[in-house]
Formats: sequence, structure tokens, C-alpha cells
Amino acid sequence: MTGFLRHRFVAFCIAGLALCLLALTLSVSIGSTRIPAGTVWAIVAHKLGLVAVTPDWTEGRQNIVWDLRLPRALLAAMVGAGLGMAGAVMQGVTRNPLADPHLLGVSAGAGFGANLAILLLGNLLGAFTVPLFAFAGALTATALVVSVAGFTRSTGSTRLVLAGLAVSFVIAAGSNVLIMLADPRAINSVVFWMLGGFGLAQWNNLIFPAFALLFSGAVFLAYAQELNALSMGDESAATLGVDVRRLRILMLTISAFLTGALVAFSGMIGFVGLMMPHIARLLIGGDNRRVLPASALLGAIFLVLADLVARRLTAPNDMPVGVVTGLVGGLFFIVLLARQRG
Repeated sequence: MTGFLRHRFVAFCIAGLALCLLALTLSVSIGSTRIPAGTVWAIVAHKLGLVAVTPDWTEGRQNIVWDLRLPRALLAAMVGAGLGMAGAVMQGVTRNPLADPHLLGVSAGAGFGANLAILLLGNLLGAFTVPLFAFAGALTATALVVSVAGFTRSTGSTRLVLAGLAVSFVIAAGSNVLIMLADPRAINSVVFWMLGGFGLAQWNNLIFPAFALLFSGAVFLAYAQELNALSMGDESAATLGVDVRRLRILMLTISAFLTGALVAFSGMIGFVGLMMPHIARLLIGGDNRRVLPASALLGAIFLVLADLVARRLTAPNDMPVGVVTGLVGGLFFIVLLARQRG
């Protein structure tokens, strides 16, 4: 990394962290009850015991900030960061600029697990029933894709994507059957979950997404150099000593693990993994040592702001955040296709 690029990346990180903090502040401050930013951070400092603050706010405002809005904003940031990194990795290992985490059928698997829990099982395991079944569905879908790829010897970049699409179609058909046979009164819950949202965020369900994000991010960064080599082609990477097949399967599996862990708590949210890596490469170059953390920062900022927009557009009701990301992502996808037409 040259000195100029290093300084540019450091400046990007400082600006990104500042924007992320601003986005979190806006998300917690703005709502049906507006709370000044100073009060928001005073409440946070008071709850964390960082400074001695004499409370001059109502108990209701404290509950809104600490119990409702802050966990929601943090979950949005974690999901955005994770999907951004997973998208960067998938585009790297498949060498497909249109790839994102959903291509492996992870979201379809998570959707099937969530539908199964919502429509047939109810609160079998309490509040964690839907997240656990969604996560299990995501991992099962990943295992199926890896198995299909291994069975057909389809470990090349294009054929792995095709294996993921095939498994995704099969699982989506199963989800549609569940919906058709379900009680119509439960359909609204399924539709909202499949469009994504953070309305059920609580402090006790932030632990697992945070662990998945930190673990997966560490693995991705550890293999960033190998991902750079893979971007030059399988033969070139093998010449440099990279075990291409092992690297591709490992990265896709960790990407699926991360996506499944996040989707299990947020519902299905598309296009974040497609957009953020492209914007990151445009701003700071193509080195994955920089693209991965940059994609995480951009994803966190984007999804926190998208959730804020979703909340305000139909206030006091919640619009699924997937509607906002789908609109923005669809337009981005069209622009990207137009740039790739040559």
C-alpha cells in the first residue's frame, strides 16, 4: 500500500466513522418523539456510567433511547457492515461484479426457516424461534450449495453462482408452498420478515450478530491478500501458491455464515452487498485490505439511514427497510448493468 493510498484510506476511515456516528445519532434522535442529540448521548453516557451525569430527562425518553432506538440503530449498522463485507468477498471469489450474498441461496434458506417457524411452529423456543430457524435454514442452504458444487465439480467462479441460484429456486419454491398452505392471518408476519426490518431489535439479541461480524471480518481480512491474487484469475492465483478451490469454498462458507447470522435477526435485506463494494472500490481502489473495511463502513451508514427513511415515510407505522434498499439497489443495479454493457 503506497503512502498516498494509505493516507487516503486513513482519511476515508476517519470520515466514515464520523458519518456513521452522525447516522446513528440521527436514527436515535428522530422519530415520533424527537429527542435532542445532546440528550441522546447524555442518556447513553449515563447508562454506560462513562461520566457523572445528572438526569434532566424523563423516564419515558430514556426508555425510548436506550431500550428502543439505540438497539435498533446498532443492529442496522451491524447488518449493513456484515452484508457489505460479504458482498465484497463474494464479488472477489466469483469475479462477478453483480454478485452479492443472496446469490448463494442464503437468503432463500433463511426465508424458508423463518416461514417454517412463523407459520407452523409458533413460539416453540420463545423469542429466538424465528432467528434460530432462519439461521439454520441459511446454513443448510449453504451446505446444499457446497455439496452441489462438489458433486458436479463446479467450483469455478461462474458455476458456483449457478449452483447457488439453482438451490435458491428450489428452496424458494418450498417457501411458497408453506405460504400457500398457511393460515392467512399469519401471512402479514411472513411478508414483513421477508422484506426486512429492525423493529424487534433488543439488547439481548445483538450479541450473536456482533460475534458473527467480528469473527467473519477477522477471517476475511486474514485472507485479503489471497483474495487480491484470486482477482487476477485462478491460474495466476495458483501460480502464486494460493489453493484456489479451498479459498473459494472457505470464503463462500464464511460469507454465508455471516449473512445467515445477520438475516436471522433482521429479515431479508437485498442489494447492500451489491452496492457497497462497488462504491468502496470507486473511492479507495481495489485492494481488499482496504475494500473490506470500507464496505463495512459504507454498509453500516447506508442501512442506518435507510432504516431512518423507512420509519419516517410511513410514520407512525414501520415500512420494511427492504423496500427502501430494493428501490435504491434496483436503480444502482440498472446503472451497473449499463456500465457493464461493453
